[in-house]
Amino acid sequence: MKNDNTEQRFFTNKLNIFIIAVISMALWGSAFPAIKKGYEFFRIENGTVPERLVFAGVRFIIAGMLVIAFNCIFEKRIVLPQKKDIKGIVLLGFVQTFLEYVFFYISLTHISGVKGSIINSMGNFFAVLLAHFAFKDDRMDIKKTIGCVLGFMGVVICNLGAGIDTGFTFLGDGFMLIAAFCFASGGVITKIAAKNTDSTTLTGWQLTLGGFILAVTGFILGGRIVFYDIKCVLILAYLAFLSSAAFTLWAKLLKYNHVGKISLYGFLNPIFGVILSGVILGEDFLDVKLVLALVCVSAGIYIVNSSKLQK
Repeated sequence: MKNDNTEQRFFTNKLNIFIIAVISMALWGSAFPAIKKGYEFFRIENGTVPERLVFAGVRFIIAGMLVIAFNCIFEKRIVLPQKKDIKGIVLLGFVQTFLEYVFFYISLTHISGVKGSIINSMGNFFAVLLAHFAFKDDRMDIKKTIGCVLGFMGVVICNLGAGIDTGFTFLGDGFMLIAAFCFASGGVITKIAAKNTDSTTLTGWQLTLGGFILAVTGFILGGRIVFYDIKCVLILAYLAFLSSAAFTLWAKLLKYNHVGKISLYGFLNPIFGVILSGVILGEDFLDVKLVLALVCVSAGIYIVNSSKLQK
């Protein structure tokens, strides 16, 4: 009991909440340039879809196992899913890991990390719309509507004009929007499935299962990845670490705090994604059009979640 109280005090401290939330958003935002670097190191920038599926699958198998290990350490026992958790784990593993990242990894081959970060943030707005129909206590209101409109405006602005990485492409922008919708659908499934179970347990096992399906599917289709040098090991280890660490920290924040209070920090995700993609990949992230799109999307996420916090 004493340890539980200590953990609760740590994760409800205002300064700790801010630091942990920012770290989580920075980790998730760094996934965009890290995946593109992974394509470069594993020499699959122009490779086949199966190769990307194996790459994604190995990442999430390791990430899921790390989350499970972290959870066992936190709980000081071996944490296994119960029979009632299996349905939720299978649904989440298929929708939020397998389906989402099939589209996500293919999309990042066709668009920049900067643009991908902005478009992927549509998942926040899809989640609001889906929640309106799925939960009676989570209906749309004026603030949520304004936030969603701003978000959609940001994506439209992203695709205005001509030049490199502008204009709508189905394999790039379209697949990233589908990935964002899968993410939002997974959020609804999580809310239902985690009602009577630990969210960290659910996350760890669904990541492992989804990663296994990704890897096996890619392998059956002929995909392989080759570890050419230490950079391959390091980038894969980092991608697995960022997923496991961010998911575990975020789950702990959600466990001890109001959901609206924590999800308010979601507006930082596209900001970190855009800035880190610009700095690490050398992409243009100071273009007026992209900056305006980022402002619209980030403001929309903040407004939507401030509405949840008020309630």
